[in-house]
Amino acid sequence: MTEEQKLIEKLQRIEALFAGATTKGEKVAAANALERIREKLRDIQKLDPPVEYKFTLTDVWSKKLFLALLRRYGIEPYRYHRQKHTTVMARVPISFVNETLWPEFQELNNTLRSYLDEVTNRVITTGIYADSSDAQVRQELLNDTKAGEPRESKKG
Repeated sequence: MTEEQKLIEKLQRIEALFAGATTKGEKVAAANALERIREKLRDIQKLDPPVEYKFTLTDVWSKKLFLALLRRYGIEPYRYHRQKHTTVMARVPISFVNETLWPEFQELNNTLRSYLDEVTNRVITTGIYADSSDAQVRQELLNDTKAGEPRESKKG
């Protein structure tokens, strides 16, 4: 089994956990998990009407994951003109966000981020240079280095 297949399997187990799978049989039938969550969302919407939420995500990977999660549950993501590309708006019941959507996203995001960190470190140490440690921390900035400080450019 490849690392990618292991990651997909782990993400599916997290999904089953949030869908309320309690037995081994339910975990094997992970396809039913999505329908259980959608049904839970429909029930919640009857008592707790959707409100507009603004989600601010830190990077493109988190945003892609969050968008996929919203769409999977039939929730339409959007953003307003001039909002940052990492901002996602959605109309969702408060209790669904607090009890299911956000905790599940955090769990999935931590798993995905860990995987991406491992792959990035492996590629850099194998293909570029074996020492991938952080830069050393010095006590004070030297006056003669400040003027020529290079900065990463932003395109766009």
